[in-house]
Amino acid sequence: MSLRIHSKTAVIAVLIATITAVSPSHAGEQNYPSKPVRLVIPFSAGGPNDIAARIVADELGKALGQRFVADNRPGAGGNIAAELAAKSAPDGYTLFWAQAATHGINPSLYRDLRYDAVKDFAPVGLIAAWPMVLVANPSLGVTDIKGLIALAKSKPGKLNFASGGTGTLPHMAGELLATLADIRWTHVPYKGSAPALPDVIGGHVDLMFDGIPSVLPYIRSGKLKALGVATAARSNVLPSVPAIGESIPGFEVIGWTGLVAPTGTPREIIERLSAALTQIARSATLKERFEQLGISTRTATPEATAAHIRAEIDKWRKVVEMTGAKVE
Repeated sequence: MSLRIHSKTAVIAVLIATITAVSPSHAGEQNYPSKPVRLVIPFSAGGPNDIAARIVADELGKALGQRFVADNRPGAGGNIAAELAAKSAPDGYTLFWAQAATHGINPSLYRDLRYDAVKDFAPVGLIAAWPMVLVANPSLGVTDIKGLIALAKSKPGKLNFASGGTGTLPHMAGELLATLADIRWTHVPYKGSAPALPDVIGGHVDLMFDGIPSVLPYIRSGKLKALGVATAARSNVLPSVPAIGESIPGFEVIGWTGLVAPTGTPREIIERLSAALTQIARSATLKERFEQLGISTRTATPEATAAHIRAEIDKWRKVVEMTGAKVE
């Protein structure tokens, strides 16, 4: 009798183990993604982040056999979108397009953030990088950084520069240039690069820092004058445009992007997304699409991405302190 009871107990144990192994949550992770995935983008459509994000969403969809849907949530320097993503269900079906503003600048610039760039997100990987370019309306009459600095010093506070919002990388690039060049100008924030560019082209605002992807067509058409690329060395995409670092040693502002998910997202899902991101980053298709826009591909493990984010937060904390930048 005891042998039969023992045998029955063993059978029950095996059944429980089998049921646990194929539990709905575990099976869901194995079958991920089984429905469309939302990619929250913290800026309006048309800017460099949006352009890159939609390309990546398209390629991820092909790699994982499911739609990745772009969800633009502009405003507050990316904070609205970041908070939304941070509070979303950690099931892998909401991802966030992390970049220098939300995961570098804002933790030091804003006092009352409703998300923690480190604690509230699980890094997936990096995917893209591009330098900022300072562009001006041709009617401004300057052709390079030295000419701009001379003009700004002759008209303290009179020149203005647009950005995709307070705390964004273009905003901080403008503040950094003003500090290092010892000039004063006025910041005009917009809800994204896309609505700001027409006002620079139309002459309503004098200048603007923005990523190469969004301004390249206007530079080539002559609607905007490129004064300098925010790098130490010249860009292969705009070889005739001086690097700002040639005039102001040490000046470099590079945009970067990567994917993060809400903290608590299953590790299996993070690893699958990371592998897919690395796969598409190394593909000739993505590299070709990015190169046409002046974007470089980047790859990093979740752990390396976490280290990158911590380093960005530390770097921009020092810049915020040095420039005295404030949220208006």
